Amino acid sequence: MTTAAAPKLKTSAMIASFVDPGQRTVAAPFGHALAEAAEQDTRIVGLSADLAKYTDMHIFSQAFPDRFFQMGMAEQLLFGAAAGMAETGLVPFASTYSVFAARRAYDFLCLDAAEPNLNVNIVGGLPGLTTGYGPSHQATEDMAIFRGMPNLTIVDPCDAVDIAQAVPQLAASPGPTYLRLLRGKVASVLDEYDYRFELGKAKVIRPGNDVVFVSSGLMTMRALQAADDLAKHHIDVSVVHAATIKPFDSATVLAELDTDRRAFTLENHTRVGGLFETVASACIESGTLRQVTPIALPDAFLDAGALPTLHDRYGLSTKAIVTKVLDSLR
Repeated sequence: MTTAAAPKLKTSAMIASFVDPGQRTVAAPFGHALAEAAEQDTRIVGLSADLAKYTDMHIFSQAFPDRFFQMGMAEQLLFGAAAGMAETGLVPFASTYSVFAARRAYDFLCLDAAEPNLNVNIVGGLPGLTTGYGPSHQATEDMAIFRGMPNLTIVDPCDAVDIAQAVPQLAASPGPTYLRLLRGKVASVLDEYDYRFELGKAKVIRPGNDVVFVSSGLMTMRALQAADDLAKHHIDVSVVHAATIKPFDSATVLAELDTDRRAFTLENHTRVGGLFETVASACIESGTLRQVTPIALPDAFLDAGALPTLHDRYGLSTKAIVTKVLDSLR
């Protein structure tokens, strides 16, 4: 008697995609967008710290092998070399994991790229809770670390549409940038909403009369899903997507918040130092004094495990968002 072999898993559950089954996806949108931009701009070069395959930079390296530089496991060297290239007029995109960019090489990015305001583009993989490999790889505080750096632009894209449209705009931006990368098979969501990415601009993706969601990154996808589910409970939700965290588009966000609707921020980041505190600061400075409830990761080191389980545990799943909103309205 023979037993059929179990299907071979292509990826561990701890690094599996957070995209829902059946959802439309685009493969490696960053890598393809960078290669396309490089066709038009010969100044663009790519660098990686031994993680090209895991940050989709391998697409660029295969298309332009003479414009790709493998720096090895040396993130400080990665950023220093990228800054040197920018000094000569090149436009470098340097990829690594977000935890290594924020925790290991901050000083090099700060003094080599941000202080002289050079066009160095940092691409950080596995931002927030997009891996189950525990605190060593979960960059839950990267935006909090980087928000205090002068001249640095921070972009937290929702999906493949955001990433593809952001890359050429980041290349054209004169100063340093940090992109929270979604890699591999990335959901395609925003093309259903007549959306266009504009660096430094927030967009009202969906209007609504009862509740306002201000979201960034993959949580805009979850916000839109939760809005559909809440509509079944006769709750009309507005979704504002703030893809650029710094500089922050306070005008667009505050225009949505300056109402009597219940307001929430949604982010794939600790509630400390990210979107929630950015929005709260803007509210206080403008005199828009109202309650905003954060839906975010806790101020804690997170567990290791399978992503669906962790997203439920820490409140990032669509179900958890819907439950929190319904509880707040009771």
